Amino acid sequence: MREIPESEIARAELDAATLHASLGDTSMESMNLLNEVAGTYPDAISFAAGRPYEGFYDVALIHEYLRTFCAHLRDDLGMSQAAVARALFQYGDTKGVIAGLVARSLAVDEGIEAAPESVVVTVGCQEAMFLVLRALRAGDRDALLAPSPTYVGLTGAALLADLPVLPVRTGEQGIDLDDLADRLRRERAAGRRVRACYVTPDFANPVGVSMPVADRHRLLDLAAAEDLLLLEDNAYGLLNSAAERPPTLKALDKGQRVVYLGSFAKTGMPGARVGYVVAGQRVTGGRGGDVLLADELSKIKSMLTVNTPPIAQAVIGGKLLTHGCSMAAANRRETEVYRRNLQQVLDGLDRRLGDRAGVSWNAPTGGFFVVVTVPFTVDDALLAHAARRHGVLFTPMHHFYGSTAGHHQLRLSISTLAPERIEQGLDRIAALVDECLAPRAAGA
Repeated sequence: MREIPESEIARAELDAATLHASLGDTSMESMNLLNEVAGTYPDAISFAAGRPYEGFYDVALIHEYLRTFCAHLRDDLGMSQAAVARALFQYGDTKGVIAGLVARSLAVDEGIEAAPESVVVTVGCQEAMFLVLRALRAGDRDALLAPSPTYVGLTGAALLADLPVLPVRTGEQGIDLDDLADRLRRERAAGRRVRACYVTPDFANPVGVSMPVADRHRLLDLAAAEDLLLLEDNAYGLLNSAAERPPTLKALDKGQRVVYLGSFAKTGMPGARVGYVVAGQRVTGGRGGDVLLADELSKIKSMLTVNTPPIAQAVIGGKLLTHGCSMAAANRRETEVYRRNLQQVLDGLDRRLGDRAGVSWNAPTGGFFVVVTVPFTVDDALLAHAARRHGVLFTPMHHFYGSTAGHHQLRLSISTLAPERIEQGLDRIAALVDECLAPRAAGA
């Protein structure tokens, strides 16, 4: 049999037009873009990624958390040593092995009364989003409302679920409720079936704003009047240095209007990739009778990731148990770092750019992000130039608008840098801004 030369082998090729339409959307490239630029310029100071602070990482804690969780299974739940081993080594319940601890932590930290059976532990909050959107998308008329700009992971998950995202204006204090009501009614009048509205009431990514408590009540009233579900994403709410945190929508919710999306990426350990969804809404008329939405979500999860790795859950469970099931208590040191860094960035921007015409920024009271507005174009080419020439990274805001707006804004993440790196990074941001402003000044 003649060996076919390498040059004559016909290799398989796929036409991009035959793949899922989401792969051609620019928003699907946003997550990888920052990683690629950071990898190309590893010495650049990064204000780009919204990662938690790394200064308190200790590998020994992973082992300590595992031991604590195993002791909980053995001593509190009465499991044999063989059963404890099985709980960590085998697949485990699709809904998760720490659902009870998650429910307890919600009660301790947020005053949320959630039954453990309403909790599905997921592979990060990203999976939680996809499960909910996939379940809600039943036909071509279905759509989702979300503030503009919004978290790119939400728009990406919606693309994969074939669920259009309809933008709602964002004001200085969060989603514009008047625009939300108007958009909802206009879309319904046009034949759309709006399934839910995604919202981040606390330190929203990317703009960092928070909703006043009065607006939270108004939003819940609107959801009740319009028969609308709310998808509340609370990745940053516990990282609040204020003496008293505002209540979550879920804590205020009396009519099961809120599906709660949670994550331990910012408060627990991002490497564990553990998130969750609280979905206690009743689903009626199914073949198995009335069930919880959480049960329906677990069906999808069983075909997507089967379950969330029990070892990862055990690490998070051990951290919860170590701190009395309070992630607010577990993150006191980190919260202080974020408060310090945020103030340092705001003060540093004022010192360096406070007198630059057309340059401004918002002033969030917490969270990870500050948005800077400038009178020149901010795109991926400028990001690459900033990394190459100035050694600094940021996130162009157009990624959070689906590239339809935000071309004069950049997002700075304040979470990971030490104070001296913040000062060096802001010097580099200021040098970039002055470079971009120079042609305008010369033409004045």
